[in-house]
Amino acid sequence: MMLQSISKNAVILGLFAIATAATLALTNEGTLQRIQCNKQHALESSLLEVMPKALFDNALLQDVIVVEDPSLARKPQHLYRARLNDKPAGVVIEASAPDGYGGAISLLVGIDASGDITGVRVVPPHNETPGLGDKVELKKSPWVLSFNGKSLDNTPKESWAVKKDGGAFDSFTGATITPRAVVAQVQRALSYYQANADTLYAMPTQTATDTESCDG
Repeated sequence: MMLQSISKNAVILGLFAIATAATLALTNEGTLQRIQCNKQHALESSLLEVMPKALFDNALLQDVIVVEDPSLARKPQHLYRARLNDKPAGVVIEASAPDGYGGAISLLVGIDASGDITGVRVVPPHNETPGLGDKVELKKSPWVLSFNGKSLDNTPKESWAVKKDGGAFDSFTGATITPRAVVAQVQRALSYYQANADTLYAMPTQTATDTESCDG
């Protein structure tokens, strides 16, 4: 009887362990899915900050290519293509300013089909000095909005610099390195777009985000 009882308890414990493991696995899968969806929604919000919804009618996260150019970053970056009625409307380029005060500064640069900037945002985290260099963030300062509407046509090459260097862009009191790095990188992103616009929209989609699983 004792042996039967032990065997019965062992079976019950085994079943309980299996059920617990299955529950943990399902919970973990659901958690990972929620985390991925949260990241996706955050990215969508960021893209809309630099590429106004009125300019396009396609799904940016489904029209993505990977570009590799040293003028943008040291590693491959995503480029999101905006289209309106199936015609090129603009792009959002991921770029990285390598020479920030605290290291590389990741950026999203929105550019419409004519080459005008529709928005620029710094992508956190970054290591710029709190109270000084972190003013490149919109929540800390409206400085980044000064890029809106700028292009290589309406802003001469020599103007793509901070005023301390003879350019058209303000710097921050006590912090010149950070805005200098961002201004230079935005210009490089514009130059990249101008040089490659004819081919960027024709390239086949190389990667896309599963948006259907996160709907709702």
